[in-house]
Amino acid sequence: MKKLSILIGGSGYIGRNLLRYLLRHDFADKYLVLDIEELSGFREELINGMVDFHRVDVREKIDYSFANIDLENSWIFNFAAVHREPGHEYREYFDTNVPGAKNVCQFASRLGIRNILFTSSIAPYGKSLGERSEKSFLYPETAYGISKALAEGIHKEWLAENNERRLVIVRPSVIFGPKDPGNVYRMIKGLRNGTFVLPNGGNIIKGYGYIFGLVESMLFVIKKRERIIIYNYAENPLEPLNQMVEITKKEFGYKRPTLKLSVSLLAVIAFFIQKGFNIIGKKSDIHPVRVRKAGFPTNIKPQYLIDNGFEFKYDFRNAIKHWRMVSPEDFE
Repeated sequence: MKKLSILIGGSGYIGRNLLRYLLRHDFADKYLVLDIEELSGFREELINGMVDFHRVDVREKIDYSFANIDLENSWIFNFAAVHREPGHEYREYFDTNVPGAKNVCQFASRLGIRNILFTSSIAPYGKSLGERSEKSFLYPETAYGISKALAEGIHKEWLAENNERRLVIVRPSVIFGPKDPGNVYRMIKGLRNGTFVLPNGGNIIKGYGYIFGLVESMLFVIKKRERIIIYNYAENPLEPLNQMVEITKKEFGYKRPTLKLSVSLLAVIAFFIQKGFNIIGKKSDIHPVRVRKAGFPTNIKPQYLIDNGFEFKYDFRNAIKHWRMVSPEDFE
């Protein structure tokens, strides 16, 4: 019987990085990636048959079958989601994230695979000035956060149907690293160009996690034996935003000054920039909603990992150093 790793939504950033990690550690006998987007970066593994790719839309029934599966030790990793916010219509988060969770769980049931790792988000926690751990209540406010909270519930229902099943739910904070053009990379690029602005002086915690630390945490948690584990992923300790800026400037040798403006003023500026881009028919990453989010704290504590002795290797300074070492071309 074959031990399978099935990565649904595995063509995305987290999925590709986890797949590399699983392959490097011989986690399974066979790796299957199911995604609506083509898988890139694994040409050799696709040719030699170690990895298979199938085009799948999780909004529809996942209709694949596989023989001779080691049901006890195989895992489904569910990454499929509409997540960029803003970036989609309100209904789109629910049209994908909720039926997607149902279809993945039904797929696991048909195959008989007993283990699912579901990537949720910190968005179900909602806004909070205080620290949030896994024991904190969920107060989702956005379409993305609400749809992810509902998806967590669907996976829990799947778990409750059979006492032999296991479920891991990870709630990652903002993830960054090599080849990711997201918030942290935009901050680094803005500091280099002298265009980054610290909202309200930057004396806030914005939860973040380095991609290599996240994938290491997944394998760490899978080795535990609890039937259900829900855990946050953020680096520990976290640096406030203004310290992240200082660390980045020191590591890269950036000398340009960093402006400090209020969130309300930044939101107004972002509004007019967005309107200007709309007039000329182009898109801009500068968005009033994104600016307001940047000025609000997301102080996430990975209490489960702390309590269980996980080694946090990538504080912000070490993460930047590691990123530059493994992918220097990102900063050319």
